[in-house]
Amino acid sequence: MEPLSLVIPTFNEAETIGAVIREIPAAYRFDIIVADGGSTDGTPEIARGAGARVIDAGRGYGRACALGAEAAHPASTAIAFMDGDGADRGDLIAAITRPVLDGTRDLVLASRTRGAREPGAMLWHQVLAGRVAGFGMGALYGVRYSDMCAFRAIGRDALRRLELREMTYGWNIEMQMRAARAGLRILEVPLPYRRRGGGHSKVAGSLRGTLRAGSHIAATFCRVAVSAR
Repeated sequence: MEPLSLVIPTFNEAETIGAVIREIPAAYRFDIIVADGGSTDGTPEIARGAGARVIDAGRGYGRACALGAEAAHPASTAIAFMDGDGADRGDLIAAITRPVLDGTRDLVLASRTRGAREPGAMLWHQVLAGRVAGFGMGALYGVRYSDMCAFRAIGRDALRRLELREMTYGWNIEMQMRAARAGLRILEVPLPYRRRGGGHSKVAGSLRGTLRAGSHIAATFCRVAVSAR
């Protein structure tokens, strides 16, 4: 098996988490960590039954990612992240992890906007947010991203060097900004993206969720942009 830890933040994803875990190819199932945010629908039990380790991460998307990374197996040289709603193509995980495991890239991200998307998989404001953020990061650092997709892989040592501290939905953009500023070897890979397999989106599922996530992302962008180099 590949020396990879896969972190999946969850909060009430009982309808999808079992299928998400089972879709991961055998070679990439060395260490699957479900970082759960206090689910009440049986998500942790289903995840364990599917072969994952489950940790109690508390609330906050970035906190779940950070604690999941801290809990990674000592032998893992790379850490991947993906959502637990079934939208990311876990069967294609090699596309983002292989360059990191081979040592040719430090950070590889899936791009939903450059890949084929099922109808309704992304709302217009999600696509626009990725393009605006990508333009801003390109202007700041010369690295143009097309998306802020959760499906990504990064070298373990590289992640430590970035010293991420955002505990909210700003985690992804902070990683991308700090990676660009640090001169990491970055690659975006167009991958297909599905509609979520079940449950309710915490971000796009309501106006309140969208505004809350958007405010965290915008605040993180401003904080990292003005921080000392």
